[in-house]
Amino acid sequence: MIDQFGKVGILYGGLSSERKISLMSGLSIYESLKNKDVNVHLFDTGKKTLSELENSEFDRVFIALHGRYGEDGCIQGVLELLRIPYTGSGPIASNLAMNKVLAKQIWLQNNLPTPPFLILKKNHDFSFIAKKLGFPFVFKPTQEGSTIGINKVNDDSHINDAYIDSLKYSFEVFAEKFITGRELTVVVSKQKETIQCLPIIEIIAPNGNYSYENKYFSDKTRYCCPANLKLEIKQNIVNISEMAFSVLGCDGWARLDIILDKENQAWILEINTLPGMTNHSLVPMAASRIGISYQQLCLKILKQASCKIHSFK
Repeated sequence: MIDQFGKVGILYGGLSSERKISLMSGLSIYESLKNKDVNVHLFDTGKKTLSELENSEFDRVFIALHGRYGEDGCIQGVLELLRIPYTGSGPIASNLAMNKVLAKQIWLQNNLPTPPFLILKKNHDFSFIAKKLGFPFVFKPTQEGSTIGINKVNDDSHINDAYIDSLKYSFEVFAEKFITGRELTVVVSKQKETIQCLPIIEIIAPNGNYSYENKYFSDKTRYCCPANLKLEIKQNIVNISEMAFSVLGCDGWARLDIILDKENQAWILEINTLPGMTNHSLVPMAASRIGISYQQLCLKILKQASCKIHSFK
């Protein structure tokens, strides 16, 4: 393994609000690869400098960063300049996927279903939002993940407070119609030119609230993998997931969050190009359902590391 991969860096930690989860993901990946005798090293981008990264002599890196500066194309651009092959999507696809509004606009242009939304201006009219989307709706930070900063609005009594809270996490907030239904997640993998979906997972959270706590730390959240879906519904979700991944130009792997409403219409909420790899994470869960262990998954992802703009190594 050492000869195959050379010196491997695990980029983790970072500076985003998801630093804690990134530290957990990175450490799990590190231990897994170390146990397979890979020459692997932890590199905390929140504490170390770009010059240290440049002088690291990494032959390839496994990106375990979540949120800003790790998932938004910033570190991918740096790695392209340093000519260090890396896991996951390239700078452009990463940036498009991280920006929920841009991703939704591209999906709509490709006739993919995503809930109605409004981009909020500085002098927004809350009454217009309620009139256009109806209650309930949610405020979402344009560039944030892990359900951070999302506020559901059931009536007009706390609209301003909800908006201000969401604004803490991003320079821009948008409003999106709240769709009631089954919460699903779909892991999409690309190897060479082949795109495929892993088994669909249904998330059953306490009181229907898949919050940050329920996502990463609670043992009360239940998961059904594969989700109990009729064949035609499952195939439709697979089709739209693969297309949603493809039209953004994603590479490697990603996870899509989808709501299936009461009429069995699937709605794409967002895409995560660097999904979590903790013991509560859904990518390892979906992989294990088809016989891929955590260690095997880490090795498969690492093997796909490459520069996306130019091929240097």
